Amino acid sequence: MTTSRRKFLSSISMLAASAAMPIHAFDFGASKKLKVALVGTGIRGITFWGKRLVDEYSDILEFVGLSDINSSRLEYGKGYIGVSCPTFTDFEKMVSSTKPDLVIVTTKDSTHHKFIIKGLEMGCDVLTEKPLTTDETKCQAILDAEKKSNKNLIVGFNYRWSPYATKVKELLANNAIGKLVSIDFHWYLNTYHGASYFRRWHGQMESGGSLWVHKATHHFDLLNWWIDSEPEEVFAYGDLEFYGKNGPFRGDKCRTCEHQSKCDFYWDINKDEFSKKLYVDHEHEDGYIRDNCLFREEIDIYDKMSAQVKYADNTILNYSLTTYSPYEGWRAAINGTKGRIEAWQDIPYFKNETTDEAEKHTKEMAQTSKDEIYYEPVILHKLWKTHETVQVPMEKSGHGGGDKRLHDKIFKSPETEDEFGRTAGVRDGAMSILIGVGARRSIEGGKPIKIADLTDLKPKVKRG
Repeated sequence: MTTSRRKFLSSISMLAASAAMPIHAFDFGASKKLKVALVGTGIRGITFWGKRLVDEYSDILEFVGLSDINSSRLEYGKGYIGVSCPTFTDFEKMVSSTKPDLVIVTTKDSTHHKFIIKGLEMGCDVLTEKPLTTDETKCQAILDAEKKSNKNLIVGFNYRWSPYATKVKELLANNAIGKLVSIDFHWYLNTYHGASYFRRWHGQMESGGSLWVHKATHHFDLLNWWIDSEPEEVFAYGDLEFYGKNGPFRGDKCRTCEHQSKCDFYWDINKDEFSKKLYVDHEHEDGYIRDNCLFREEIDIYDKMSAQVKYADNTILNYSLTTYSPYEGWRAAINGTKGRIEAWQDIPYFKNETTDEAEKHTKEMAQTSKDEIYYEPVILHKLWKTHETVQVPMEKSGHGGGDKRLHDKIFKSPETEDEFGRTAGVRDGAMSILIGVGARRSIEGGKPIKIADLTDLKPKVKRG
């Protein structure tokens, strides 16, 4: 291996420390591109971590292998991504035969740890889609594996990279409201996007760890980053009162359900061409049904959630997640000793927005390279002064512009110092899921949970 090649690989493995060398500086030819292998060819895998990488970074990386337990979906994913690499139903065989530099993990949440640990053990750097994993035992196993390896793990948190979230971070870092005291943060999933989690494997605790982990890991990571401290204790409430066994009726799956005419949640997956090609056409292999009934008895996660989190620097977080709201968006009120920041996204009453909720979600998930710029306000209100409205330039697609900025940092400019510290490593991934895991344990036991009791990580006053 050449010296340049070593430096190149080092830039990837050291990304979590933001201390890398520029990829382009080594002027690699086609034979020296970053060798990438992807495991998990579901929607996030083949779109964001598949096709977009090929479309935007094919000059510096190449896919050497794709892996999935569903061979039929695997072949579809290969065609959708647009690569000619070999496919494997055996992950270890893929890694041993293709020898990738980087393994990207986008499988079911409960299996993340298997591929992360095996990838590290087999000498690869690993990039995992959020959440890091689903419980404290698997989290500890990942922490141990990374310590033993000479490789690094990157967690794909994209919310940090949205210009709107970055502006809030900038205001806090510049002491705009003094010492941080508390945050009220409320996330609303609509009856289109929120319901989709209960159709899928996410509706079962053993597969996704509940939305405390699968969805809220995004929110908790964002909050940990804003607060710049680590969670110390969590107390939570949660229940299942709307979906699952609470439904007025239930069927086998939407497309064959006898209650289609009276169910407000009826969804014809066969009219969604992409979902049909990605899921329906391949369900004969693994039995995964994408249009499951929202009211099936096996659903055992919470559909309403509320938590209070105390941070090591004494900041208090009040958090809630609603899964069947008329609209999708969030609100945050951030209180400090010198004032208050109010921030929100996609609250329709604030701008008389009438966009269909399904259409809005589609636009957010789209991976377009060009997007119309619009502006969203952040309110900065200092004590004894008139409030100030800070206008933030925004993009709709790719999670508010966060997706492409995350990719550029990883694959184009890992050496560039980021003044906002947006790159996330294994500790960030762990701290975000441990709030959710702690919330689950709190609900189960009816008592506060110390984060330090879950793994060997001890919360730091200043985020580690």
